[in-house]
Amino acid sequence: MSGQISISEVNRMPYEEFISIFGNVVEHCSLCAAAVWRQRPFNDVNHLHEAMSTFLDQQPLAGKEGLLRLYPDLAGKLAQSGGLTSDSTKEHKSAGLFDLTEKERQQMHILNQEYAYKFGFPFVICARENKKEAILKGLETRLKNNSEEEVLTGVAEVKKICRLRLLDIVDPSSSTKSAL
Repeated sequence: MSGQISISEVNRMPYEEFISIFGNVVEHCSLCAAAVWRQRPFNDVNHLHEAMSTFLDQQPLAGKEGLLRLYPDLAGKLAQSGGLTSDSTKEHKSAGLFDLTEKERQQMHILNQEYAYKFGFPFVICARENKKEAILKGLETRLKNNSEEEVLTGVAEVKKICRLRLLDIVDPSSSTKSAL
């Protein structure tokens, strides 16, 4: 898909097209897009983001943990093997995660392992809003959280990622009000 689409175009999309376009704004979770499709028409991209955020918030704790498990380890094996989604690849690049020194790579690997062992899901942070140094610091800091705090923090980061991905797709200046 090239260029952004208007919210009016989003509102006219049949289900299959909507899922095809928005199925990865929450990593590998077309269920989120499927759950909000029926809420059309959306007023603007913020309204669409709010619907997706509400879906995430309404999940039980175990569901939120499951959503977090859909995300890859930052700078992990999937990234090194080229197996990330195009969205995740772009986000990793913007944070400098493909430019880690060997020492940083080892530190990231160890912290990712400790984090996954403690919480049972990968560390999720909005990479586009951070650089590699902040991500490493965030990993160290968030390892001190309890499980419920970390689930809620992780979901808050998912919402940030979702918002940025939506803004890549939908023209933020378009609204149903401007189309009238």
